[in-house]
Amino acid sequence: MSEDTPFDRRLRRIRRDRAAPLFEGADYLHRLAADELLDRLGSVTREFRTALDLGCLGGYAADRLRAMGLQVTCADPGFRFADAAEGVQADEDRLPFADGRFDLVISVGALDSVNDLPGALTLVRRALRPDGLFLAAFAGAGSLPRLRNAMSAADAAVGAASPRIHPQIDVRAAGDLLTRAGFKLQVSDSDPVEVRFSSLMALVRDLRAMGATNILAARSKLPIGRHGLAAAMATFDAQADPDGKTSERFEIVYLTGWAPSPDQPQPARRGSATASLAQALQRKG
Repeated sequence: MSEDTPFDRRLRRIRRDRAAPLFEGADYLHRLAADELLDRLGSVTREFRTALDLGCLGGYAADRLRAMGLQVTCADPGFRFADAAEGVQADEDRLPFADGRFDLVISVGALDSVNDLPGALTLVRRALRPDGLFLAAFAGAGSLPRLRNAMSAADAAVGAASPRIHPQIDVRAAGDLLTRAGFKLQVSDSDPVEVRFSSLMALVRDLRAMGATNILAARSKLPIGRHGLAAAMATFDAQADPDGKTSERFEIVYLTGWAPSPDQPQPARRGSATASLAQALQRKG
């Protein structure tokens, strides 16, 4: 497989750089997901000292971590986001960090557009010290159903299908990827978020400001065209609520995983139980 599929690395950097001056006006999903991850971090009793904010965007998560007393390194595929955070420009599947450098890695809104996600997760695990914690959030399967409908209508109007929305990772597959990367005590879950937009173009403006528009490396991508755009806008508006605004869904996938350590709690060995389920239910009866 090409190292530049399914996502165009160069285009991803360009889109993130273009989003940098606009991001503050559309960072609501990023803040919501970061707040959730940091709430989960707050329930962990162990002490963290060094952290990596991977895909730092506007630096919100990094600022909150620093306020908690952590030493934070920022990294982002986009030069402008990385430069503003005085961090490192790097793709998540090509991390430059030494093994065991961080106690904590947090990633918000970036891993859904990484070419080699299993490889990226393995690099994250290696960058963590033993018993280090990884927390991540990104838009997963089930996101943007109204936009998908609108793009299908655009393709029908053009008379040819074209890849316009990224493939999405479901919560079960995300959990399996954590296991494959060598994380322990892994947890994956998701939470839907509904955001209401006045028009299709309002949604597209926010996606551009998030750096979340189409970066698929498909050579067969076709321009949407005037007729396709009109069909997409009409289809999006047809899904509107009575007040004229359309609710769009973002399914936020959350991941938690720990770098292996000999002193971590271990699951019981298969077949080591001293009583059967039938016996337990019989006693309860």
